[in-house]
Amino acid sequence: MPLILDTGPVYASLDRSDRHHHACRSLIERSDESLVIPAPVLVEVDFWIQERLDPGVLLALLADIEAGAYVVGEPSSSGLRPRSTNLRPTRGRRYWLCRRGGAGDRRAPRPNFGLDEPKLATLDRLHFGAVLPRHVHA
Repeated sequence: MPLILDTGPVYASLDRSDRHHHACRSLIERSDESLVIPAPVLVEVDFWIQERLDPGVLLALLADIEAGAYVVGEPSSSGLRPRSTNLRPTRGRRYWLCRRGGAGDRRAPRPNFGLDEPKLATLDRLHFGAVLPRHVHA
């Protein structure tokens, strides 16, 4: 079963000064699952690398992708519809209170990259904790 990676764990695994670096690096290195980076996440990771790190870090990440360490997940046709249609509020919070970006509900869980996977590695508990995908219990 693949493990979908959100921006936080991918970025933290690359930035040695990030407080989550060791935990995220360990998660990625020890995983025996296929590691999927959704294409929009890769774009966001690229942005943060350009803002905070040496551009060589992106080249190393792309080399890892080319070597097969990660799979870049492209959204399916159904994955392009607003993700809010696949979410339900939890703990009394409303999804609409979460920040949303130009990529369309970018802070929402990304289960529909042709995988329908129930697992997502993220550091974004504020936004991901406010909603639950309809296809899994939690």
